[in-house]
Amino acid sequence: MDKHVLVPVDGSDSSWEAFDYALEEHREDRLTVLHVIDPMQGDYEPDEAETGAVQRSEKVESEARERLDAAGIDDATTVVREGRPADEIVAAADADEIDQVVMGSRGLSGVKRLLLGSVAETVVRRAEVPVNIVR
Repeated sequence: MDKHVLVPVDGSDSSWEAFDYALEEHREDRLTVLHVIDPMQGDYEPDEAETGAVQRSEKVESEARERLDAAGIDDATTVVREGRPADEIVAAADADEIDQVVMGSRGLSGVKRLLLGSVAETVVRRAEVPVNIVR
């Protein structure tokens, strides 16, 4: 294993494309799959296991594990964190000695991008490791 690669997934098509790319390009590397529960989504309550955000997180984690199993990768790690996605991705990259981040671009545009910003753009600007954006 040459690298430790962080692959953030949020359940979007873009994140799964990046996930699949990471499986192809980094098959021999150590993979950590990260899903971030964003408390700002509006349907999250701390300590409530039945919220929509927690259920989505469990679904994303389960799908990631199924895809890893189907690809024959059994030594990848899956991690769930809570917070602002860009902050948590950058923090995970720093804390876990990540060599590279592979993530999707959701392609926000117009007013939505101006108001919310782009998670991928923020990670690219703040991460201290290379970030590969998959479109």
